[in-house]
Amino acid sequence: MHVDNLTLTSRPIADYGLLGDTRTAALVSSDGAIDWLCAPRFDSPPVFGQLVGGRPAGTFRAGPALPSVAAARRYRPNTATLVTTWHVGRGQLTLTEGMVAEVAGRLLPATLLVRRLSADGAAVDAVVDFDPRRGEHHDPPRVRSRAGELVCGWGTLALSLASDPHMDVQPGRPTYVTVRPGHPVTLVLSIAHREPLIRVGPTSAWALLDEDGTRWQTWTDGIDHQFPYRDAVVRSMLTLRLLTYSPSGAPVAAPTTSLPEDLGGRRNWDYRYAWPRDASIGIAAFLSVGKVAEARGFLWWLLHASRLQRPRLPVLLTLDGRRSPRERELGGWSGYAHSVPVRVGNGAAEQHQLDGYGWVIDAAWVLVDHGHQLYGEARRMVWGFADLVARRWQEPDAGIWEVRDDADHHVHSKMMAWLALDRALRIAETHHVSDRRRRRWRTAREAIVSEVRTRGFDEERNCYTRSYGSADLDAALLVLPLLGMEDTNSPRVASTIDAIRADLSAGGPSLYRYPPGGDGLPGAEGAFLPCSFWLVQALAHTGRRPEAVDLFEALLDRGSTLGLFAEEMDPATGAHLGNFPQALTHAALVSAALALRDTAAVSRDEGTSPEL
Repeated sequence: MHVDNLTLTSRPIADYGLLGDTRTAALVSSDGAIDWLCAPRFDSPPVFGQLVGGRPAGTFRAGPALPSVAAARRYRPNTATLVTTWHVGRGQLTLTEGMVAEVAGRLLPATLLVRRLSADGAAVDAVVDFDPRRGEHHDPPRVRSRAGELVCGWGTLALSLASDPHMDVQPGRPTYVTVRPGHPVTLVLSIAHREPLIRVGPTSAWALLDEDGTRWQTWTDGIDHQFPYRDAVVRSMLTLRLLTYSPSGAPVAAPTTSLPEDLGGRRNWDYRYAWPRDASIGIAAFLSVGKVAEARGFLWWLLHASRLQRPRLPVLLTLDGRRSPRERELGGWSGYAHSVPVRVGNGAAEQHQLDGYGWVIDAAWVLVDHGHQLYGEARRMVWGFADLVARRWQEPDAGIWEVRDDADHHVHSKMMAWLALDRALRIAETHHVSDRRRRRWRTAREAIVSEVRTRGFDEERNCYTRSYGSADLDAALLVLPLLGMEDTNSPRVASTIDAIRADLSAGGPSLYRYPPGGDGLPGAEGAFLPCSFWLVQALAHTGRRPEAVDLFEALLDRGSTLGLFAEEMDPATGAHLGNFPQALTHAALVSAALALRDTAAVSRDEGTSPEL
């Protein structure tokens, strides 16, 4: 999997920063190039797709005219506004950029991207390279000028680019400008789809971006200032919020498609959809920092999105709750670092994954446990899911890792089925459920735990395994101490944690999710980052907090310079792999920090000194 010459015209995945407005997102490299932006929403075709399509797929660069290495890169504290600085000759060039998230109730385009180049010390030569191309065939736009703006259109989609001072920008042709101290250059990209293209002047747009930053600072200020590792938690929470599609409340797994899990290989998937499982893990993250509205928003979305398929819980859905498009490969796309195919759609949508029911019902229980009632249809949805689990838990399923053609009796899936019924019974303590239903759930719950303890446990190795009768391990089993199915002090729990840590180690703080090569696909894959954060939780909740702290801090060191995480990591090089940034990884990071916070409180109550 290790590729010595990553350059291959591609920048490291971790080099990219995230800009977002809760409707779509842009990835921008350290040279100021927006190489990924879908319009008008996360799962639309890209208008800048160089990240996986090469130069023909379009880019939007604003930065130094001569090759320069970024000297500093950061987000403005507690905001989604990104600042990149280059030293160029005797001067310094700074790019400050972001997208305006709050547009409701105002005459603004749904997507408004603002970029400002400013110089200090001396004048600096800069370049603006604006080359939008849309969709699968890299279609160039129809171009016209309007009141000093450049307007690019494809059918019902239109982009406009305005600048102050005015620049004669033409698509696909670099435009050079000298940026002088005290005289910044502001660029404003507006996007409209099936609506009028609203003009926002550069001065007004810059003020709107400042307002947006203030709103994010207010939002993050509500996160407990005593939260351990608060900076990492805040950046993760901002990332999770930016990846939540505000018109519906649906969280996307990632804003990208086909960033490879294996450089140069075929493990390239489309993650621009909502996985109820991953989103449910995110609910716990939002609730842990007091963001109840976001958690309730997800449940509201799921309530409506799952309506047509209930009591079956879809593995994944589009942002407006529809079935995901058929998975297919795009011809003529070069792929990131020549990793092909580039895919749209996701074939996992047709799988049966039993574990998802556990995550979703547990998320509903967390809401109830925080004092919120489930009313009407929300309650019926949960009861329907629990009924299905009680009826189907004995069937094989695809498992959490979505291995194609791998239906089996996955131990993690059975444990999560137990969780689904256990949490449904807890919810039933404060919500009306018939006695007959309770008995059915209770009977199934006890049958599951009995079978899992017998068939899912390897007496020789003294640990739970990946599936019944298998000797393989599964890092998803690290959630065991959090479920309540086994006592956290159980020798079975401790030995399972130790076995996973030893057998699935990828070196340092990294873990493989299952034995490499155990999924039937060609090539290898990286270490799976959420599993390492689950290990932090497992260690913290089983009395091994100092180990958990060391591991957590080592993982934070593996993040990008902007505090962002992909799905996987190359154990040999530390390179981030897979779609980026990954919501599941950031939710797992917050959950791990929460475990460290909670166990620190327990340590204080017991009169010991927490190690932070």
